[in-house]
Amino acid sequence: MSIELTCIVDVSKSTSFQMQHTFLFYKDDNLLHNTTSEQNRTRYKISPARFADSGIYKCIVEANMKTKSSNDLEVQVKGLCQPKLTALKSEVTEGEFVTLRCEVPEEMPPFIFLFKKMSSNQHPQEKKKQELKENFASVEFPVEERDRILRFQCVAQVHSIFGSEMSEPSKMTIVTVVEPFSHPKLTSKSPWNVTEGDRIDIVCTTILARRYEIEILIQKDKRILNSTRGQNSVTYSAVATMEHNGNYTCKVELGRVSKTTSMNIVVAELFAKPILTPSLTDLDENERLSLWCHINGSPKANFSIVKRPPENGILLKTSSNFTIQAQVDDTGSYVCRAEIKGIIKESNPVQITVYAPVSEPVLSVANSSMEMVLGETLLLRCQSMFGTPPINYTLFRGNRLIDTITVFNNTYAEFRDRQTKLNSLREYRCEASNRHSHAIKSSYKMNITVIAPVTNISFGSLPHGEVEDGGDINFLCVVGEGSLPINFTIFKQNEQTPLFYESKMETRILWQKKSLSKQDAGKYFCEASNRALVTKRSNLLTVKVVLASWQKGFIALFVLAVIAIAASGFWWCWRKKEKGKHPSMEMSGSTAVTNSTSEKLPSGPNHFTEVYPGSGYIEDCENTVKPTDENKGPDHESAEVEYTEVEVSTPDPYEAPVKKGTDTVYSEIRKANNDSGENRHSV
Repeated sequence: MSIELTCIVDVSKSTSFQMQHTFLFYKDDNLLHNTTSEQNRTRYKISPARFADSGIYKCIVEANMKTKSSNDLEVQVKGLCQPKLTALKSEVTEGEFVTLRCEVPEEMPPFIFLFKKMSSNQHPQEKKKQELKENFASVEFPVEERDRILRFQCVAQVHSIFGSEMSEPSKMTIVTVVEPFSHPKLTSKSPWNVTEGDRIDIVCTTILARRYEIEILIQKDKRILNSTRGQNSVTYSAVATMEHNGNYTCKVELGRVSKTTSMNIVVAELFAKPILTPSLTDLDENERLSLWCHINGSPKANFSIVKRPPENGILLKTSSNFTIQAQVDDTGSYVCRAEIKGIIKESNPVQITVYAPVSEPVLSVANSSMEMVLGETLLLRCQSMFGTPPINYTLFRGNRLIDTITVFNNTYAEFRDRQTKLNSLREYRCEASNRHSHAIKSSYKMNITVIAPVTNISFGSLPHGEVEDGGDINFLCVVGEGSLPINFTIFKQNEQTPLFYESKMETRILWQKKSLSKQDAGKYFCEASNRALVTKRSNLLTVKVVLASWQKGFIALFVLAVIAIAASGFWWCWRKKEKGKHPSMEMSGSTAVTNSTSEKLPSGPNHFTEVYPGSGYIEDCENTVKPTDENKGPDHESAEVEYTEVEVSTPDPYEAPVKKGTDTVYSEIRKANNDSGENRHSV
């Protein structure tokens, strides 16, 4: 089957002349073929057509510098050609591999190849392999035991956008298998009825196709009895016992090839296993021990009694009975051996234990301390230095049984007891016993001191909170519970060195700190501990150091004195001011006073006056003049009018003798702005 593509072009031209046409054939936009011709058509043939030729085809024509493309043409080819299968070797040996190659010529990948192996003695086997780049694939099939003539076929499958196609099967390829050795044969040279004491010979043989380095062996219950290499036979020989009953297997191996044959051998019992009977299995030291050995049916046999360890045993006596005065060293495992016609059988072992009495146990504390903290676990050990284990140890607290421990070696029993109450009994003892018939041994009594740790610590002082400078303070530290003696320590916060320490047989401590100063102010706390080695810390107590009463009185007196002095000064100044308002004082002759009619007063040596402004200036205690309105606001800066009564004595120059008189003059004083610095008077 083939594909023929025809491309035709129709060209219009003005005159008759020959034109060259270039025809380009494309498949899936890939150039397949091109040709140049003066004809207006051309053909392209694909023969034979394959599934790989399926695709989208088109034709492009170039003529006179012009290009034209045809419509797309979809072409689909059905079916795949038959694949070709070849085998690397036409004859193989068991244990080898058959290598196969399947090829699909003139087809394009990707492919999925399916290989099939067919044999007369087993079901067909299949293998798949995908090939993305090549049109062939190779696989291997192992050659199994009993394979003789093998037949192989392959099929190719391809997938594309146009669908899926599968080829018809390839031609059958035949491969012949050669056995490297024959199936083994297992035989016994012993009589059919084998009895204990008879000799058995088991032989395994095989036939080799050629000389191979095979391994041949005989095994029983996965235990190899005999084996050889490079030979075609192996033999196992032994004197039959009851242990030889069972299934025997012969195995021949070469590489991956393994062939086996089995047979069963039955051995009849010559006599039964002997039985060892003791008088006692557990007995006291120096007690009588007797052992008897016998066989059911009472056949004549040679008896011996053996003690283990060691593994081979120690022969005690070649007799069916044995009697001794038992000692501790006689503890062990005993067996009886019986021999008839060279067959030796042993009885089941009998364990004999000789018990030495336990010695008086010793009770001790694990940490060697006779004290324990309330709530903690006490670890006690009880041990008897002599006595045959197992030994039972029992611990008692008072008359109450705490626990029983069985020890199977020469070591101590370890007991744990937890004290939860201070008033619990603290007297311990332990007992030891074993299977010896004598009485139980008891240890001496041990008294354990239970220590209650310090709890509920509180800290206070008297007086509380505040202390006068130079005064004393009493610190009181109290614990709610704890075993005595109790160690009390008083600290000041952020100081490493304690202020006070005392160990006391009481639950409280009182300590007085004398002559406190400002440096003693701060926070204090108390710590308490005892032999429980648990330290408890109290709350912080704040202490303030304040002034003493006499210091407060002194300061008060000082303040009062200052106030009195200040008051006296103000009073003196005030008195002086008051005196200036009333008495008459002579004015100097150069002082002029202006009255309300702007008349000048006559001046003279006998006329004098003193003016005291009410709010102008005051005279302090140091006779300095200071303004009194320095700190007054704007309201006080306005003019103020004050009236002062002045007595003026005016002599009449025109009269003689001089007439003395007293006139009353009102002087108006206006206080100007502080910056003016002058007073105006109207008289």
